[in-house]
Amino acid sequence: MKNLISAIQFLTILPVGKTETFDPEGMLVFFPIVGMMLGLMLSGADLIFSRLWHESGSVLDVVLLAVLTGALHIDGLADTADGLYGNRTRERRLEIMKDSRIGAMGLVAVVCVLAVKWGGILSLNEHRQLLLIIIPAYSRAGMLLGFRFLEYGRPEGGTAHAFFGTGIKLSAYAGLLIPVTISFFAGWRGLWLNAVFIGTAAVILLFYKKRMGCITGDMLGAMCEVTESLLFLMAGI
Repeated sequence: MKNLISAIQFLTILPVGKTETFDPEGMLVFFPIVGMMLGLMLSGADLIFSRLWHESGSVLDVVLLAVLTGALHIDGLADTADGLYGNRTRERRLEIMKDSRIGAMGLVAVVCVLAVKWGGILSLNEHRQLLLIIIPAYSRAGMLLGFRFLEYGRPEGGTAHAFFGTGIKLSAYAGLLIPVTISFFAGWRGLWLNAVFIGTAAVILLFYKKRMGCITGDMLGAMCEVTESLLFLMAGI
């Protein structure tokens, strides 16, 4: 339970009390579960939004996700876009990503990704509530792949440094089994969702590998946002 609380505190702004426990390896298994908690709140709020504002309520779903996470991943998306754009050295890119100021590419990336997310949620019809619940879980599970397959780019320390201290065990992916199992209730859309999740995560990690040869906390946040947006978009097909 303490590791779950720690994961909630790390990924959201939800008031769940305080815990002295900080066990990075123990927290990882709860990343998808925290995503499902966010999804449950999103699904419940969407029922209210859609009744009050009909289709326009979808934009409030996007706003709610940003608020519940404290825009943590959106900030990472902006920093990553600023850093990875252009022909720079790896060291210079890492330096730019550490800068708290947002540049033109960061702003464009945030606007585009949030617009795609809005359009994706707006297009959801069949199994809408189920998809709103499980897609945030998938996007946070995707970060586990980043921990496993790429080395950390800031050995001197950083937001995600503690999660790279030990190898990621297969047991850390146990939480992902919950959304995967639930996805089959969506029929062919569930199968499609799993295929898109695997493909999106693979493409992002390969891009990071080629561009940087490593990953940072900002890049993990960007991965979460991009994955979530594309899953919502593709689920609406």
